[in-house]
Amino acid sequence: MADDKKSKHSKHRSIVFESIYPVVALMLILVACVELCDAATVVDVYRLIQYDISGVPFGSRFSSLNHHAASLSFQRGADLSRSVLILPLRELDIGFVQDYISQKQSLGGLLILLPQTFRPGNVGSVISETEGFRKLLAQLEKLLVHGNIPFPVYFAFENEETDAMLADVKKNDALGQQATATTGGYKLVISVSEPRKIASPTITNIQGWLPGSRADGDSNQLPTIAVVASYDTFGAAPALSVGSDSNGSGVVALLEVARLFSILYSNPKTRGRYNLLFALTSGGPYNYEGTQKWLKSLDQRMRESIDYAICLNSVGSWDNELLVHVSKPPDNAYIKQIFEGFSNVAEDLGFQVALKHKKINISNSRVTWEHEQFSRLRVTAATLSELSTPPELLENAGSLSDTRQLVNENAIIKGVKLVAESLARHIYGHQGKDIKIFADNSSLAVNPFYVRSWLDLLSQTPRVVPFLSKNEPLIMALKKELEDYTAEVSVQHESLDGSFTFYDSTKASLNIYQVASVTFDLLLLLVLGSYLIVLFSFLVITTRGLDDLISLFRRPPSRKVKMA
Repeated sequence: MADDKKSKHSKHRSIVFESIYPVVALMLILVACVELCDAATVVDVYRLIQYDISGVPFGSRFSSLNHHAASLSFQRGADLSRSVLILPLRELDIGFVQDYISQKQSLGGLLILLPQTFRPGNVGSVISETEGFRKLLAQLEKLLVHGNIPFPVYFAFENEETDAMLADVKKNDALGQQATATTGGYKLVISVSEPRKIASPTITNIQGWLPGSRADGDSNQLPTIAVVASYDTFGAAPALSVGSDSNGSGVVALLEVARLFSILYSNPKTRGRYNLLFALTSGGPYNYEGTQKWLKSLDQRMRESIDYAICLNSVGSWDNELLVHVSKPPDNAYIKQIFEGFSNVAEDLGFQVALKHKKINISNSRVTWEHEQFSRLRVTAATLSELSTPPELLENAGSLSDTRQLVNENAIIKGVKLVAESLARHIYGHQGKDIKIFADNSSLAVNPFYVRSWLDLLSQTPRVVPFLSKNEPLIMALKKELEDYTAEVSVQHESLDGSFTFYDSTKASLNIYQVASVTFDLLLLLVLGSYLIVLFSFLVITTRGLDDLISLFRRPPSRKVKMA
């Protein structure tokens, strides 16, 4: 009989405990909801470049983030070591940022918000304040690219989610109290592996020929004119460095010149007695290393046959004047010939060209213009550009503000006409004025649709060399385009100078969480816990009676008592 009671009591207790399991599971779910119910938005972010030059570190050295958001509402000198500073370009304070970059103050991370006008591929109208933003962004990029930054730095584009988050953060920060686990706020999380070195980055050069026509019985090697443009870029954010002007405009101009002359050279009667050599080179931001290696790979006789070379660099954002940059003195006979050819055509087209001479220092490894690599090998060359001064190392080669909407395709068309007409007059001996071989509305007219299409493509394609593979779709597309208009197209792969080291991890997803304070969480848990205890007690009493509820909390008798 005692055994039956004991068995019955044990059975009741087992039933009661089984009823606890759903309640416990419900409690766990509610706790999880407290933590996750406010998990909010995912935003694409673009990491600041990380690289070394001869072992000296530059750029951002970290990639993962897990800190609360903060705004510029804090005074300079505030300890933000556990915060991510959200910095809209519209509110940029260079001095404020410089203090943290120079490591005078601690910072957990930096998120820079850019206006949508700077998004690659954006072809909207240029707003009046864009020029001011460009100058501000150029200062910021210079600061970031040439600094050693001990915290993650990311770029993102303004949208409704980031605007709403920033507005809330500013309200909280205005009280003078940073967001923490105790006070709540927004938490920014980027979970990525630590950056790794890119092994053996390559640079790829592409060249194509348009062979000239020899006279009967002429066995001498024909002279050659080279048209060259560097196609790669460098910028603060590799995933955004599209370089629409520098040097997307130069690439587009070269392709259109090649297309126009392919029409002339396809007919033996109009084929000139000059070879035309078209080269798309890589490594431009790195002292035009690709140009140097491409030139040295040419047969010496072929290199010596180059009459002169025209390098195209940033020809998509100018109005009335282009500059011809040279290394040889202006009174040099070959330089005079090139410049006079450009001047005559420019006058016919209604704008001007000016000559800029800069002597090169052979002992200095720094190369500021692409034509200088030709000059070092004693080949006459010039660079056609809208830039009055050469860019510094790793600057103005695809910055964040160098986007499609700031490039005027009509400027590229005028540059194409200038190069094509001057080359044609030299090749065919037409030195007089008012001769327009590539006249509008003719079969040899510049094709605006072709220019626009390639400009749009390049303005959506980041082209930072260490992140381009040998079989990159863009490289294959450029190769195919030259194959359509030139002959003997070849591709050359070379290793980038070992003094440059680059790291991966250029793009990530930012998770934005709106978190309540710990005090609120604890209070909510207390209320929920009390409610569940009362509910559980009520269920047990109504189903099993008060005795069963009391027995759950009654201490079982010891074994000694039982033995007695």
